[in-house]
Amino acid sequence: MNYVRFYSEKELSLFTNARAGEEKLGDAVKSVSSWEELKNTASQYVLLGIPEDIGVRANHGKAGAREAWTTTLKSFCNIQNNSLTQAKNLIILGEIDCKIQMEQAEKISENDSHYYEKLGELVSQIDDKVSETIKQIIQLNKTPIIIGGGHNNSFGNLKGASQAIGKAINCINFDAHTDFRTLEHRHSGNGFSYAFENDFLNKYFIFGLHRNYTSKGVFDAMHKQQSRIQYSVFEDVAVSEKTSFAAILQNAANFLKTDTEYFGIELDLDAVENIGSSAMTPSGFTVTEARKFIHFFSKKENCKYIHICEGAPIFSSNLGQLGKVISYLISDCISS
Repeated sequence: MNYVRFYSEKELSLFTNARAGEEKLGDAVKSVSSWEELKNTASQYVLLGIPEDIGVRANHGKAGAREAWTTTLKSFCNIQNNSLTQAKNLIILGEIDCKIQMEQAEKISENDSHYYEKLGELVSQIDDKVSETIKQIIQLNKTPIIIGGGHNNSFGNLKGASQAIGKAINCINFDAHTDFRTLEHRHSGNGFSYAFENDFLNKYFIFGLHRNYTSKGVFDAMHKQQSRIQYSVFEDVAVSEKTSFAAILQNAANFLKTDTEYFGIELDLDAVENIGSSAMTPSGFTVTEARKFIHFFSKKENCKYIHICEGAPIFSSNLGQLGKVISYLISDCISS
């Protein structure tokens, strides 16, 4: 089944502010109307939105991530098209249709004793849409860049990627949290534990984990799986400086064997200092460090997907700032 609402060039033009003498990315980047048309394009990267925040709410979090996709397009389509930004490398596909699930989520009362479980059922429905879509894109030898939405969509990304390549995939996660919580109802805090349990995730590295927000139980669970799960602690890099940012990049690459094994990239914006997200942090990596991270890993040939998630414009002091940040990250992936 097709779960994607394809965007037309006319629709993209609505996000683009024309200016005499300039060509914006929204003018230059291409769209497609079918999977067959995508198959016949030369572009390597496929931009896809997931406008939902049900998984965040199912994890007792704050709504708002549903708006990150359109906020991103308003900024991204107005980047200058030049020889360095490489619009030819990208197709803007459109968005996964989450409308029905979002409408159903709004009808569930927060006073319902099964409120979180019912949201989890809707998250599972979105999982199916995400995994099938990611599988289709990767099977066409394209690299999806996914703009969430909640980090619950990591599960669908990993499932779809592993099904496309025929085996479990490795993953690097730039995140303040592990999202390796218990296997209860589906939500944004257990995407990786579900993928691990279902053999979609092989090796997992968490980049910049915050010690203050990781439970003893999660640490214990990871330590039991040291051959497959490793992490770096944010404070060791940015506070005590026991190690360097560059060293952790290389350690993660070595552990995941990114030069020889397939892997996916997950970047949770709650790891970036003062960037609007459902779990916005006052202490975290800088935007430039996030850009260095995504540039380092996205340039590796075995990268199968990139997911940028948890951005919530409603929590930004400047509504356009979040879109600019995500646009920088996308351009770092597609540019040479």
